[in-house]
Amino acid sequence: MSLRLYDTGTRSVLDFQPRKPGEVGVYLCGLTVQGPPHIGHLRSGVSYDVLIRWLRRSGYKVTYVRNVTDVDDKILVRGEEQGRPWWSIAYANECILSDAYAALGAEPPTYEPRATGHITQMIDLIQELIERGHAYVTGAGDVWFDVASWPEYGALSHRRPEDMLSSAEAGAKRDSRDFGLWKAHKAGEPADAAWTSPWGPGRPGWHIECSAMARRYLGDAFDIHGGGTDIMFPHHENELAQSSAAGLPFAKYWVHNGMLNLAGTKMSKSLGNTLSIGALGEKGFGTAAIRYYLTGVHYRSAVDFSEDALGEARSAWERLSNFVHRAAEALGAEATIGGSLAPGFTAAMDDDLNTPAAVAVIHDMAREGNAALDAGDDAAAARHAAAVRAMLDQLGLDPLDPHWDDPGDAKLHGAVDALVKLALEQRAEARARKDYAAADRIRDELAHAGITVKDTPRGPVWTVD
Repeated sequence: MSLRLYDTGTRSVLDFQPRKPGEVGVYLCGLTVQGPPHIGHLRSGVSYDVLIRWLRRSGYKVTYVRNVTDVDDKILVRGEEQGRPWWSIAYANECILSDAYAALGAEPPTYEPRATGHITQMIDLIQELIERGHAYVTGAGDVWFDVASWPEYGALSHRRPEDMLSSAEAGAKRDSRDFGLWKAHKAGEPADAAWTSPWGPGRPGWHIECSAMARRYLGDAFDIHGGGTDIMFPHHENELAQSSAAGLPFAKYWVHNGMLNLAGTKMSKSLGNTLSIGALGEKGFGTAAIRYYLTGVHYRSAVDFSEDALGEARSAWERLSNFVHRAAEALGAEATIGGSLAPGFTAAMDDDLNTPAAVAVIHDMAREGNAALDAGDDAAAARHAAAVRAMLDQLGLDPLDPHWDDPGDAKLHGAVDALVKLALEQRAEARARKDYAAADRIRDELAHAGITVKDTPRGPVWTVD
């Protein structure tokens, strides 16, 4: 079975057929960097990292674009509130965002364009829309897209234009549904937040940014456009309308990830740093566990965040990691290299990136591998360990990848390992002198500490529960 993806526009799962054989162009709407990111903001980046990895595994040459909106009304407001240049706030938060993506193992995109670096392309696209009769200029120097001029408006979100309302500005636009392409510079706004245009100084609207940048890096037509379901309307609807009205084929498939919610409500930047990667790390949730949490649910599913759920994900990840490390220690790391993907894993991933089913296959394989280690079947254990590593690597979660080695965790693991080995040596000495009560007491104390000891033909092995 080849890859199938859910397309928002048709509301159906479709066979994926790129416009150009062997090559795929992907555009993901990135973040507006008015504040530091939290785990909810990072879900789309991780979800698309899984998609990009799978496309490349499937043999495609992928051009992946993820933009940064670094000028916006909210960014200007933050600058005024904090008494700082707006661009310094945008850049600082962009750096934090990049570090967070890297910490979660998300590979960098092919291109990561900033809105401020593509004003010329946006002006050109706006001018095309004006010339085609789909946009108009007001006396104040604003430019609006004329929704009534495009009968297909609403095709992506399946909303009727007559049922839509937007924030009307008295005397500014002809129709409350029209959306801004260019915002005239207003008194009191920073002078360096305005660019020269045929309609006067100002800055682009949010929607025109992505149409212009996608065109710049992927061409008039490309394969996949994505982002969270929260921006399907109006952002993506507006992108589709303005690009199509300009005569661009634009995106063939629209792929949206579900939201990460808090108490049933979409996470917002007002949460501040309470759900940042650093804050979660201080609570004992490592970056590998956070990635597992974001990856282990289907990308289209809405997820209600809780620390209990994140804790369950951490425990599940640790079971897989412990098996791989146990196999590498017993058989040598080289024995866990070069594994094949299980057919069930491949089928799950081709089925609209069904990562929950794919992860279930990995856990089954790890259980069988642990049983093989217990039985002293080195060949079977090696096959299972190599397969588990290969599948986890496809999800960006190979436990032996140095990326996941936290120095503090490594030191702690080394100390625990040494202490457990010492306890097992004392247990072996007790059994040798037939002091079984002492041997059992050592085993029970280890179990009380969450360490399970199993006696195998190769000798005792231990795992952390």
